[in-house]
Amino acid sequence: MLIIPAVDIMDHMVVQLVGGVPGTEKITMPDPVEAALMWVSKGAKALHIIDLDGAFGKENNIPVIKEIIKRCGVPVEVGGGIKDEATIRELLDAGADKVIVGTKAIKDTKWLKDMADKFPGRLLLAMDTKRGRIAVKAWQEESQISVDDMFDIIRNMPLAGILNTNVDVEGKGKGIDEPQTKDFILRCPHPVIASGGVSTEDDARKIANAGAVAAVVGISVYTGLMEPWKWVHPWILDI
Repeated sequence: MLIIPAVDIMDHMVVQLVGGVPGTEKITMPDPVEAALMWVSKGAKALHIIDLDGAFGKENNIPVIKEIIKRCGVPVEVGGGIKDEATIRELLDAGADKVIVGTKAIKDTKWLKDMADKFPGRLLLAMDTKRGRIAVKAWQEESQISVDDMFDIIRNMPLAGILNTNVDVEGKGKGIDEPQTKDFILRCPHPVIASGGVSTEDDARKIANAGAVAAVVGISVYTGLMEPWKWVHPWILDI
């Protein structure tokens, strides 16, 4: 299982929010490029970049994201407010390994199928969950479609995988919701990248044992609670 540090960008700075709520910043860093390079220098094998400004409908951070991709030298997955083919193509052409689509994809599944067919194996679908329902619009709204119905819709699409962030535990540093994580991974028809509440080595082990292909970590590594690049365990690959 790959451990991936999150570089979330808001107001052109790196932030770590609690439950995705603006104003709850626990971490702020002024330079997203330097933050990304820091994680690579510490041993990160991939980066998870989320443009929160784009997700909240503000001016996007694509120029700085392109600079991160250019300089970091590791695979980068990018998301946040991506709603059109041109932006997907722009990011992939810039060297992004995967592009994450969320709100637009959940609300317009025909568009999602069209994009998956045009970019097979390059799109990650964000199926973020809050109180057991899919959360959209930067986690501010609940989707009308159920998790199971979405699984049925995407079953045969050529997606790279599913990013599942558990908003209920995201950024709180209190651990994962293990039953939710296991259930989601078990039922999902695609490989799962798990996010939300990964605070300790034990959390990462539980996610790995549940079958996730990767775990995204945020506040726990920014605060020094976890140092995953130093772990040497047979159940963690690519570290």
